[in-house]
Amino acid sequence: MRKNKTIKLILFLVLFALAFTHAQESEAVLGKINLANQYWQTNNKAEQRAFWDHAAYHTGNMEIYQLTKNETYRKYSEDWANHNDWMGAKSTDKSQWKYTYGEKDDYVLFGDWQICFQTYIDLYNIQPDEHKIARAKEVMGYQINTDKNDYWWWADGLYMVMPVMTKLYKLTGDKKYLEKLHEYLSYSNSIMYDKQAKLYYRDAKYVYPKHKSSNGRKDFWARGDGWVFAGLAKVLKDLPRNDPHRKEYVNIYKGLATAILNSQQKDGYWTRSMLDPQHAPGPETSGTAFFTYGLLWGINNGILKEKQFLPSAKLAWNYLSQTALQKDGRVGFVQPIGEKAIQGQIVDANSTSNFGVGAFLLAGCEYYRFLTKHK
Repeated sequence: MRKNKTIKLILFLVLFALAFTHAQESEAVLGKINLANQYWQTNNKAEQRAFWDHAAYHTGNMEIYQLTKNETYRKYSEDWANHNDWMGAKSTDKSQWKYTYGEKDDYVLFGDWQICFQTYIDLYNIQPDEHKIARAKEVMGYQINTDKNDYWWWADGLYMVMPVMTKLYKLTGDKKYLEKLHEYLSYSNSIMYDKQAKLYYRDAKYVYPKHKSSNGRKDFWARGDGWVFAGLAKVLKDLPRNDPHRKEYVNIYKGLATAILNSQQKDGYWTRSMLDPQHAPGPETSGTAFFTYGLLWGINNGILKEKQFLPSAKLAWNYLSQTALQKDGRVGFVQPIGEKAIQGQIVDANSTSNFGVGAFLLAGCEYYRFLTKHK
């Protein structure tokens, strides 16, 4: 009898100690993501254009707002949205709307001008007002009623627009958004997805063997696959359980997760060319952060096995929080804007960017959720 009581006491003390440790760690994680976000907002005004890089930051900012309910964070994104009139590219002449690469106002159908709609919809859901989503509904409603399916011709576009489709479905109930999501993704898979490696090339220019890394290997760009992996996590979050294509998306997501796991470096980060670390050696934060977010989201939502994937996610967070994050709150080691792993390019503690901060916030928020879930 006494032995049983002793065992129960030991188990209680062990569980208490674990809960206390998780509580301490979760507060530390929250402190780091607040530090990073406050540094960014203190040093960068909200009034920036609605193009992809700024918009990608705001997807992270909205994530930390959902976690903390810090009104300063919400207002920062709202000020950005107001500055852009709740629009992406602003052309009103539909006959001139384009979707190849372009930074002018007639590239309305180009995904880099559509990612802003993710944040506009999130802000609408917090404080509904039709003008916040009017342009998103106009643009995307027009697009899904065209006969084109090749809108997502580069890997980044899957993060930029896939979640817009599921968010608009939730908002409107129009199943055509989900049908077109599958149609567009199927096109992307036909030109960028490597079924053997279970990874995505950045776009059709980089498909092996037409393009090779410096050591003759398949060249998968970490940030490119990070965009896809994080985008799929966001899609699965909002996708109905009974969607006919859900299983297909889950299988792609799981395949990516395994390939990501197998290409991680011993210090927790991923190199810019995932399968050829010597092509552009050294840490890179944006791809690593998107991978960390995607892995933790999968663990938190029961899609990825904790025992298999958590050690990788924790190792990656250690890199992000101890090496990438600087003492003043700057998120370093972010590869500059580009589309591939570039040999000889310097990426160091001073290399920071808006989208890299957004990715860091996504990863930290998801790790915080894991820790508080396991208190």
